[in-house]
Amino acid sequence: MIIVKFESWWVRRGHCIFDEKRQGGAKMGWDVLAIKLTADDGTEGIATCMAARSGGVTENYLHDSIAPVVLGRDPHDHEAIFYDLWNVDRHEAFFPVFLPGPVDVAIWDMCAKAAGLPLYKYIGAFRNKLPVYASGNFHGTVREYVEEALYYKENGILGYKAHPGGPVEFDIEVHAAIREAVGPGYALMSDPVGEYTLGDAVRVARQLEQLGYEWFEEPFRDFELYKYTELCRTVDIPIAATETTRGCHWGVAQSIAQRAADIVRADVSWKDGVTGTLKIAHMADGFGLNCEIHTTTMNYMDLANVHVSCAIRNCKYFEYFVPEDQYRLPMKGDLPIRDGYIYAPDTPGIGAELDWNLIRENCCSYRYQTL
Repeated sequence: MIIVKFESWWVRRGHCIFDEKRQGGAKMGWDVLAIKLTADDGTEGIATCMAARSGGVTENYLHDSIAPVVLGRDPHDHEAIFYDLWNVDRHEAFFPVFLPGPVDVAIWDMCAKAAGLPLYKYIGAFRNKLPVYASGNFHGTVREYVEEALYYKENGILGYKAHPGGPVEFDIEVHAAIREAVGPGYALMSDPVGEYTLGDAVRVARQLEQLGYEWFEEPFRDFELYKYTELCRTVDIPIAATETTRGCHWGVAQSIAQRAADIVRADVSWKDGVTGTLKIAHMADGFGLNCEIHTTTMNYMDLANVHVSCAIRNCKYFEYFVPEDQYRLPMKGDLPIRDGYIYAPDTPGIGAELDWNLIRENCCSYRYQTL
């Protein structure tokens, strides 16, 4: 097999899923790019790419710096392609964190299809399902967080993660109100995507310990290793980090070495695809740490996350970014969630279809390259 064609479709979403505080003054259309790789025997590999701030940035990186490395290659050589792309990155490409992971996903999808196996079986299966927690967006009132948590609990989802938007006093109020509403024993997590002081983070962590939350995630920027180390040393609740850490497994390794995370985070979009995410998960497993897989904000890529999660032991949950309607584009159908669990598809490859009619109707740019 040789990859002979590289195609991309820039798809307009039409609205931003973040509030004005997080949009800032820059445009945030939250578009997506669909990509398709085709081999000389007709086998296709599919993925989707983030284009939240600029579809042009994503599109140009794909065609200027990534497609030339991939075309003409055997997709089974994904390890060599992975390192070739890292060489390009270091020598002046400086890819965004969400590239080139999707291309790696498309390559793995192609290989699994050629083998006639679902991706998790092609990697090497550990299980075929994961418990799901709902991961909400930022809200302006305590009541909105409570209503969201209760809605998903009543609909059979097995946990809820809040993204309280600050200040710290508001976040503390949110945590307490959610626990009171859902009752004891229901899985809860908190991810403020924060810029806390160390003192405030300790204060919040102590509250979460008393309320029985499962973990406390990203109270600082990922590069603030000193603060993470001190927080992990000081409190008992597990601290989850490395979601946006650059450098794939090399970057996450620094957090582990500094004891700056009790749980590491990775996903197939932001951590260099299936190849990079597996490297991180296996490294974490060697240190007895869980690698909780992070949402890609795109349902199709989150299904790729499911396959990876089902091929490793050290991931406890699936992060279900809600409401699902905001993240479905451009996949057909909903995620395969039943009775609080998400199931890995048993058809070859990732096992989902993109809505090509929708893609073409909302496509503002189509580009392709051939060998």
